[in-house]
Amino acid sequence: MTLVTAGRVGTPHGLDGSFYVDAPRHALPEGCTVFVQSEARTVERRAGTDDRPLVRLTGVSDPRALRGEPLLVEDELEEGEWLASDLVGCRVPELEGSVARILDAPSCSVLELEDGTLIPLISDAVERVDTEAREIHVHKDFLG
Repeated sequence: MTLVTAGRVGTPHGLDGSFYVDAPRHALPEGCTVFVQSEARTVERRAGTDDRPLVRLTGVSDPRALRGEPLLVEDELEEGEWLASDLVGCRVPELEGSVARILDAPSCSVLELEDGTLIPLISDAVERVDTEAREIHVHKDFLG
């Protein structure tokens, strides 16, 4: 099992510690264990919609202090999936560089190379990711 991002703590709702989940990527059903700031919490309440979940976690009476924090859940990666953190340090042979960090942009994640080059993590730009070989192959014609 691996910890993956299920969303982020969003705006508070009401006075009982409930909050909306920003960028939800997991259903977060009642009883589900969620990690926030390295602390395990349980989803006590789940309402809202799949696009805009509303949750309350055990031990959280005021979610304002957690706003923007990632909500992590245990999940298994499917074949061909990887964690963004696995890409840091991978070589990009076509650009003779390595990934320095991953940036979260509004529409997609972006690879930032050591020289500052930015590569959107989308299929038009990235041809293939090989985490075993620690290489990311890109479409140079897309990048210009």
